[in-house]
Amino acid sequence: MTVGAMFDDVASKFPEHEALISRHENLRLTYAQLREKIDELALALIGFGVKKGDRVGIWSPNNFAWVAIQFATAKMGAILVNINPAYRVQELDYALNQSGVSFLITARQFKTSDYQSMIYELMPELRRTAEGSDISCSRVPALRRVVTLDDHDHPGMISWDDFIEIGQAGRELSELAKRGSELDCRDPINIQYTSGTTGFPKGATLTHYGILNNGFFVGEGMRFTEKDRLCIPVPFYHCFGMVLANLACVTHGATMILPSDSFSPESVLTTVSEERCTALHGVPTMFIAELEYPKLDSFDLSSLRTGIMAGSPCPIEVIRKVISKMGMSEITICYGMTETSPVSFQTSIDDPIELRVSTVGRVHPQVEAKVIDPFTGTIVPIGTTGELCVRGYLVMKEYWNNSSATNEAIDGERWMHTGDLAMMNEDGYLNIVGRTKDMISRGGEKIFPKEVEDFLYTHPSISDVQVIGVASAKYGEEVMAWVKLKPGMMVTADELREYCKDKIAYFKVPTYFKFTDVFPMTITGKIQKFKMREISTKELGLQDVARIRTA
Repeated sequence: MTVGAMFDDVASKFPEHEALISRHENLRLTYAQLREKIDELALALIGFGVKKGDRVGIWSPNNFAWVAIQFATAKMGAILVNINPAYRVQELDYALNQSGVSFLITARQFKTSDYQSMIYELMPELRRTAEGSDISCSRVPALRRVVTLDDHDHPGMISWDDFIEIGQAGRELSELAKRGSELDCRDPINIQYTSGTTGFPKGATLTHYGILNNGFFVGEGMRFTEKDRLCIPVPFYHCFGMVLANLACVTHGATMILPSDSFSPESVLTTVSEERCTALHGVPTMFIAELEYPKLDSFDLSSLRTGIMAGSPCPIEVIRKVISKMGMSEITICYGMTETSPVSFQTSIDDPIELRVSTVGRVHPQVEAKVIDPFTGTIVPIGTTGELCVRGYLVMKEYWNNSSATNEAIDGERWMHTGDLAMMNEDGYLNIVGRTKDMISRGGEKIFPKEVEDFLYTHPSISDVQVIGVASAKYGEEVMAWVKLKPGMMVTADELREYCKDKIAYFKVPTYFKFTDVFPMTITGKIQKFKMREISTKELGLQDVARIRTA
């Protein structure tokens, strides 16, 4: 099935059931009402000339519009490009151009990020674009239209209400049905940018087939039914929100509940209590914040049953506390990567507690997995560490417009090489024990060191820089930069942090800086980042944190 066909089936089955509750927008929609909104949006996209395969970008925090856009683009055949709400101008520039976005939908602002100011900085021609005309911007040549979720028009942009009204005027649902009939479940539907160890972020290109089935099986893993109500504090721009939350709910007729546009422990706990949520998702840092909230005991969390902890290594003691203090007796742990839609392993609610808190579970239905020697490619014996590879419906179609990176990640037999070091026991339960890549995972955000290094290189005092991840009790990992200064130059860590502020996403700004004259290297001159991590762990006194057991 396609995502659109699935949504229509579920909406027909549960028309009066609550589909979406957005508390910060004071909005409650049944499946029938949400379907109507999605169809209006899909027709508006068609009315503005968006064709099958065109890329539609969404740059916004969690809200009703994000959910509607997710399903509307799927229904009319566009490819949704998820843009991280924390991106700055340089990162926005890259994402728009690499994917060839022709239609951008953007919030007015989020937290300290003024999206419209950044868009005008990137595309000054917008201010001179006549109302109703396509735009033409030298730095983003593929872009034709910008829709703002603001209530008012801005130079070169269309307001959300005008977009819906003008776009769908005179169009019939039969036109949308015809477009839907021309779609195939293996069509690309979504591009999500993920970091690797070489080059810039890569656009993992996902299909209806991949994310729809993955969302379904994730929901099955939690034993979801139409009676479940999921609190969703995780961001939609990532698979955790878009697939493990939205699609897990919709494939089962369950209710999506948004506590706020961004995470706060108080809004989550209030929402769970007042909406009687049966499930809650989060990265470990979110659950830690909820557990440490001073008034935790004042909230009635008795409705909670299940949910997912994922996104970064899950500390075993945190999982135990979520079970004992928040009543999530059937919480599950998921493992995966954006390139696999994303979940390939998940614990079962029937697993013994010890296995549920110490492993990432067993391989998902309809998915193959193997652990190999990363040098020879041969399968290693049970209980031996090697690189995890997975294969099946869930593997991405490709990295968008990057065949060389695609061929490096997916071999000729369609095995996805995860780059993660894993060990499987005789019953098929998996432990992730490390990474073959240098990617940093900070609170669910995947950070590519070279991006941060390339930016820091622009500082006039820096001669060389290497970025690593070091252990963090709160985030799993924090970013650290080893810096060589040019002769005679002086700069402090605080000055470098200020230099990074508002120029790269906040989660990429190094927490720690080490000024050095030499990097650990092999005899052939290759940087040894594992030695840098060992040295930094000792110097920062993080030995105990680094020993925290995770699943």
